[in-house]
Amino acid sequence: MINPILIPELKELIHTQDSETFSKFCQQTHPQTVAELIAGLDSEEIWELLRMLEVPQQAEIFSFLELDKQAELATIHSHREMARLLEEMPPDDRADLVQHLDESLREEILPLVAKAEREDIRKLVSYEEGTAGAVMSTDYAVLRQEMGVLQAIEQLRMQAPGKETIYYVYVVDEARKLIGFVSLKDLIVAKSSETVLDIMHTDIIQGKVSDDQEVIAKLIEKYDLIAIPIVDDKQILVGIVTHDDAMDIIRQEQTEDMEKFMGITGSHEVGDYLKVSSWDHFTKRIYWVVALAVLGLFSGMIIHSFESTLTSLLILALYMPMLADTGGNTGSQSASVVVRALALGQLRPRDFLRVIYKELKISMGIAVVLGILSYLKVVFISRGMEIPVGYSLSRIALVIGLALGIQVVSSTLIGAALPLAAARIKQDPAVVASPALTTIVDITGLLIYFTTARLLLGV
Repeated sequence: MINPILIPELKELIHTQDSETFSKFCQQTHPQTVAELIAGLDSEEIWELLRMLEVPQQAEIFSFLELDKQAELATIHSHREMARLLEEMPPDDRADLVQHLDESLREEILPLVAKAEREDIRKLVSYEEGTAGAVMSTDYAVLRQEMGVLQAIEQLRMQAPGKETIYYVYVVDEARKLIGFVSLKDLIVAKSSETVLDIMHTDIIQGKVSDDQEVIAKLIEKYDLIAIPIVDDKQILVGIVTHDDAMDIIRQEQTEDMEKFMGITGSHEVGDYLKVSSWDHFTKRIYWVVALAVLGLFSGMIIHSFESTLTSLLILALYMPMLADTGGNTGSQSASVVVRALALGQLRPRDFLRVIYKELKISMGIAVVLGILSYLKVVFISRGMEIPVGYSLSRIALVIGLALGIQVVSSTLIGAALPLAAARIKQDPAVVASPALTTIVDITGLLIYFTTARLLLGV
C-alpha cells in the first residue's frame, strides 16, 4: 500500500539529490516497503531515486516492484544500466521480467547482459508456462559428498552472498546429479571429523522441470519445506523452488479456481482489479453468461408448459423463488466442498459412488428440516389467501414442502456429481461446477416442482 504522506519527502530527496539520506533509509527499511513507497512516483522519479543506490541494492528493491511497473521502467532506462540490473536480480524474477518485455526491447537488452546470466535467462524462459521450470530459481548452493564438514562450511561461506537461500545445501556428483542434501543445521552441529557423505540425507523430496507448478507448491506445503530441488530427466539439479515462490503459486491457483468457479474465462493471473481494463473483464465474463442465458430459456419453456397448473393454483408461483434459491444454495455447497476436496487431492474421480452416497445422506437430513419449515411457512404466511374449491392450504403446503425436499436432494447430488464427472473426463472441475450448476438446478427444480404439484394435486 502506497503511503501518500512520504511521497512529498521522496520528491524532496530527488530535488535536493540527497543520496546519503535515501541510502540510509533503504538500509534501515525492507526492500518490499521501499518498493511500495516509491511505486507512487513517476517512472522518471523512481529511477532518480534508484540511481542513488549501488546496483545490488537497486536490483533488490526493483525486484519487489509490480511486473508491469518493472516493464515500464525498463523502457525508459538505459539499456546498458538495465542489463547490469538484470544481472543482479534473482534468476526467477529477471526471467519473469524478460518474458514481460516487448520482443524488440528484449533483443536490445539481452546482448548487453553477461554471458552466464544471459544463458540462465534464456534457459528459464524456455520452460513451458505453469511448470516448475518456469518458476524455479537457479540460485542454490551445492557441495560435494567427499568434502569434510569444515571445508563444506568454508565453501558455503563463499557461495552464500550470491544465493537466495543456503539453509538447504544440495549434494551433487561430478555430473551435477542430485544425490542428497544437508541443512545448515546439519553442518553446524556435525563433528569436524565427519564428511558431507556422513551427514547428508538421501531421502530427497524433489520435483521435475516438467511438473505442474501447483504440484511443486503442494509438496512444499505438505512437507513444510523452505525449498525443493528441481531436476531434469537425467536427475541433474537445475534449480530450486522456494517457499515464497510456492506462496505466489498457491495464491495464483486459488485465484484461478475461484474465477473459473464463477464462470470467468481467459487468463487468471493475480493482478490489481483496478489496473485490469474493463474490456478484459468483459471478455472474461461474457462467454459463460451468454451460454447460460441461452440455456436458461428452457426454464421459460418449462413454466410455459405448466401454465395451466399456475393458472389453477396461483399460490404455487409465490413459492417458486424459494425453491430456486434453496436448490442453488444446497447445490453450490456440495459443489464447493467437492471441488475443494479434489483440489487438495482428498478425492479422486473413482470415489464417485462414495461421494454420492455421502451427499445423499447429508441432503436427506437437510431436506427433512427444510421441508418441514417450508410446510409451516406456507401454512402460516398464506393462511388468508383464497384457495380454489377442492384444495386445502395444508395439502398445498405438503406438496410445496415435498417438492422442496426433493429439490434439495437433487441439487445436492448434481452439485457433487458435476465436478467429479468433469475430473473423470480430465476437465477442470471448477470450470464445470458452478457456472452450469445454477442453470441445471433451476431447470430440474422447476420440473420437480410442477410435476409434484400435477401428480399430487391433479392440476
